[in-house]
Amino acid sequence: MHIHILGICGTFMGGIAAIAKELGHRVSGCDANVYPPMSTQLEALGIELKQGYLTEHLKDEPDLVIVGNAMSRGNPMVEYVLDRNIAYVSGPQWLLENVLKDRWVLAVSGTHGKTTTSSMLTWILEYAKMSPGYLIGGVPQNFESSARLGDSPFFVIEADEYDTAFFDKRSKFVHYRPRTLVINNLEFDHADIFDDLSDIQRQFHHLIRMVPSNGLVLYPENEQAITDTLSQGCWTPIEMGVDEHNSKNGWHAEKLKADGSEFIVRFKGETQGTVKWGLIGDFNIDNGLMAIAAARHAGVPTHFAIEALAEFINTKRRLELRGTVNNIRVYDDFAHHPTAINKTLMGVRAHVGKNRVIAVLEPRSNTMKSGVHKDTLAASLDHADMIYIYQGDSVEWSVESLIKDCNAPCEVSTSLNALVARITDNAQTNDTIVVMSNGGFGGIHTRLLESLSTKYPEA
Repeated sequence: MHIHILGICGTFMGGIAAIAKELGHRVSGCDANVYPPMSTQLEALGIELKQGYLTEHLKDEPDLVIVGNAMSRGNPMVEYVLDRNIAYVSGPQWLLENVLKDRWVLAVSGTHGKTTTSSMLTWILEYAKMSPGYLIGGVPQNFESSARLGDSPFFVIEADEYDTAFFDKRSKFVHYRPRTLVINNLEFDHADIFDDLSDIQRQFHHLIRMVPSNGLVLYPENEQAITDTLSQGCWTPIEMGVDEHNSKNGWHAEKLKADGSEFIVRFKGETQGTVKWGLIGDFNIDNGLMAIAAARHAGVPTHFAIEALAEFINTKRRLELRGTVNNIRVYDDFAHHPTAINKTLMGVRAHVGKNRVIAVLEPRSNTMKSGVHKDTLAASLDHADMIYIYQGDSVEWSVESLIKDCNAPCEVSTSLNALVARITDNAQTNDTIVVMSNGGFGGIHTRLLESLSTKYPEA
């Protein structure tokens, strides 16, 4: 079968392409911008890539078009497909019908931490020689690609609440039908498609309704939005992440190091072992605990999962060290919601102690650009010593309004070049620069490292 994918260079759709190719299909695809790393990953698999949404890409009429959720009515290729009655389907629906319906699906959902927790869980199963299939919305560094079919009943998927397609406005995750469901957290996000938190909770409850009675739902007990959602009805056993180490109710982590790089794992009050890894931050402890618990449900002994996490390499763009110049470290992080920003900077602060933390933020997500989180954004930056914010053209509110609310010195710039110059001028030895955006941020990480190298040529 010839399958053509619209929006192929997104991490999810690129993963669909890789799996379709592995199933033996001829796969082609197009995107507004065909760019690495997904383009090189797909080309290496023998997948035909085409630039732009041109109807001529469909002249060699495919048997099926898989439509990405970035496509909308009015797109020339969408109109071409509809007018000529070419068979089409959403990515999540195709995945269900061709892969997931016969698998033990382990789905990782929530506002934050999906990619990291999915990567951890997949690695634990791989370490246990269970050869899972997986589809992760990022680049897991313990593996060669972001998706594969796998050789066992187990399939790990990052379960996104974003909508499915222009013709299916349900959340993508309602197509996954998990047996093991992780809900990391639940907050308001995606203001471009949800009106409020209750809208998101409704979609999560659709997902909860699909988990079978021999499945498992995992979540932290202190997340009121999750508790409220479950109170609408849950027909599946639950396990919780709990705060008290002697609790008989669920999973608990006790930090042995303030930065979260070492912690004890307990289940129902019983010590399971100690994780010693290269990650930092309480949020990663939470992610790791959920991954251990989900793997246990799939049959991996807890002590074995703890061993696996010692060899886990964090997903790219999740507090990823991009380079060091004169002992000034530049990190890249995907944080784009006030809660994630706060947790990231809190973890960095615990790691570096009294050394300076410089936060560099691009409000880029649709929710951020619309100003939904502007009232809580300044407080999320409290763990930084200096703050730099980029006012992009598409941001619909004045970022300068944050300056008076930030506890640390804050500068706003509409120019990337000026931003790089100001950060470079003020950076000092032993500083940690944390760049946060859910986009490429104009390659600012490379620009900063080059600018710092010019400032410190002998470093």
